[in-house]
Amino acid sequence: MIDLRSDTVTRPTAAMLDAMFRAPVGDDVYEEDPTVRELEHEAARRFGLEAGLFCPSGTMTNQIAIKAHTEPLSEVVCEQTSHIYLWEVGGIAFHSGASVALLPGDRGRLTAAQVAGAIRSENIHYPTTSLISLENTHNRGGGSCYSWEALTDIAELAKRQGIPLHLDGARIFNALVATGQQSQEYGRLFDTISVCLSKGLGTPVGSVLLGPAAFIKKCKRIRKVMGGGWRQAGYLAAAGLYALEHHVARLADDHRRARQLAEALQAAPYVDFVLPAETNLVIFRLRDGLSEDQFLQHLAANDIKASAFGPQMVRFVTHLDVDDAAIAQVLKALQSVQAA
Repeated sequence: MIDLRSDTVTRPTAAMLDAMFRAPVGDDVYEEDPTVRELEHEAARRFGLEAGLFCPSGTMTNQIAIKAHTEPLSEVVCEQTSHIYLWEVGGIAFHSGASVALLPGDRGRLTAAQVAGAIRSENIHYPTTSLISLENTHNRGGGSCYSWEALTDIAELAKRQGIPLHLDGARIFNALVATGQQSQEYGRLFDTISVCLSKGLGTPVGSVLLGPAAFIKKCKRIRKVMGGGWRQAGYLAAAGLYALEHHVARLADDHRRARQLAEALQAAPYVDFVLPAETNLVIFRLRDGLSEDQFLQHLAANDIKASAFGPQMVRFVTHLDVDDAAIAQVLKALQSVQAA
């Protein structure tokens, strides 16, 4: 079965499993797990920030950061299809008691002018703008990447206004590989960064929240109340360390394969449009007459899984468990859709 539903479905490689098996561990709640400490330090170093906090999921790292940055009666500025708003179960309201200022982006990407217009003026009737959050790459935008100029403009605005800037970097390594941007430069722009290890990098579990040391110390308490304190997590941290060393550069292969799929879909008579495939996500709309359910059933009959992404919309995601032979099988199945 070829699974294009998400890059979260990846399984550890044999070499990663070996690194996990050999990892020295301890009780992380007591801060005695050396492999967790090493992962947190290495992730922070790579992004030019002081400290890290290893957590079970990107939803947790995002929500911890938002909770630590905000307070009730405050507001988070983000794009209207952001993961923190659409896909985290209303966590901003539930955990932080904050409101959200939603902005329409260009495939998920905001401009500094848009963000500036959403910052609240001093008025007793308004919430206080307490956080700006960006997502790079952007899931609903089809894996779109911010330009360095756009990121810099928003970061400079945030600094002038004294508002923290958070990055949901669930697929930040895809953005880095696609654009050639340097990870250490991100620490100059963002106050906090959530980095996922279990998508394109292929680990079984885990994300790291990065930021200033004092801020991360505060976040550690929030992680505990959210149920995220764990014990011998070094086995999972070892997978993260292995992935950072061995699985980043290979993301270019995922991007190449995504472009192959996008090109085939653009030429298919049953496809209305395909969003530009900048990284490893391919989002496309089917023409009327072929529903997403019918299309997915055809794929399933050819041992292929994919995700519906709205009415007539489908998403493919390439990852390390999808090789060139798998892509060839998918391309063959796409050619036979009309006969389905």
